[in-house]
Amino acid sequence: MATTVIAAFNEFMKDTVNLRKADTDDARASRDWLIGKMNDFENDEVFPVSYPGLHIAFGSFARRTKIRPLDDIDLMFGLTGQGATYTILSDRITVTSSGEGSRLHRYRHPGADTVCSVRILNAFKNRLQDIAQYAQADIRRNQEAVTLKLVSKDWNFDIVPCFITSEDAFGRTYYLIPDGNGHWKFTDPRKDRDRVTTVNVQNDGNVLNVIRAVKYWQRRPTMPSMSSYLLETLILDYYAGRTSCSSFVDMELEALFRHLGQSVRYSVNDPKGIQGDINSLSAEARKAISDRCYLDEQKVSEARRFENNKEYEKSINKWRDVFGPFFPVYG
Repeated sequence: MATTVIAAFNEFMKDTVNLRKADTDDARASRDWLIGKMNDFENDEVFPVSYPGLHIAFGSFARRTKIRPLDDIDLMFGLTGQGATYTILSDRITVTSSGEGSRLHRYRHPGADTVCSVRILNAFKNRLQDIAQYAQADIRRNQEAVTLKLVSKDWNFDIVPCFITSEDAFGRTYYLIPDGNGHWKFTDPRKDRDRVTTVNVQNDGNVLNVIRAVKYWQRRPTMPSMSSYLLETLILDYYAGRTSCSSFVDMELEALFRHLGQSVRYSVNDPKGIQGDINSLSAEARKAISDRCYLDEQKVSEARRFENNKEYEKSINKWRDVFGPFFPVYG
């Protein structure tokens, strides 16, 4: 309960939206322990050779934009190419083993010299099952990652094997990760990590809280949901040309909802410069999200007006219309 909008937002962010520090610390320690165990997989002289300098956390937990509950932690686990080469085709990227002297050679597609990402994923799945501490864990593989669901924790680990390319003609390197069809695709989590940090710093360190608040807002069943990555991209696009995000989240939302309502209707370029348009929403979903943004923009305007008139109960109630029943009540 709160008697001012400032107190209500402080309580909301602390107790409902932001991750608890104890959970964050525990998750990071658990992730580091897991990495240490996986680094030892290569000791059997069969598993692909690890590349510890390539390991990188990615996803919203790594970018510090994750909200409660802490349910998944993403990790790219680096592997040494041992002289492998890659070829860019129209619909995929292939990785070719350097020969029988490479451990990757045993993970080829049948009858070919190209490395099968599904076989690499299966190798991770099988070795994770050998870790005694994970004997009761649920370990599954999809086409792009291995998911490790721990019995003793609330979160999953999504583990993605990866290689890194040599520099191209422009001096750029890329991560190669499974593409879902047995081959590989480009990505670069460093670009996402650095962009979030740069935009947040240039806006006085206040953008992360805004991202988290809006992520919570879009979770409500009042409209279709866009992907977390698309939402972050739209918010970062908004703040990339600004330098003064307020520490008071409520002061940012009217203009931000207006921006989201406009931008979600159109193509959205991948900030990494790899995927092209990342807005895969249908026309109907775009309109529904846009309409909700404009509706809540007006509600935010009303809430701000009530606050300026010192009608704090009316303001807090209006914010509850925007964020739902877990936003603090007045009192």
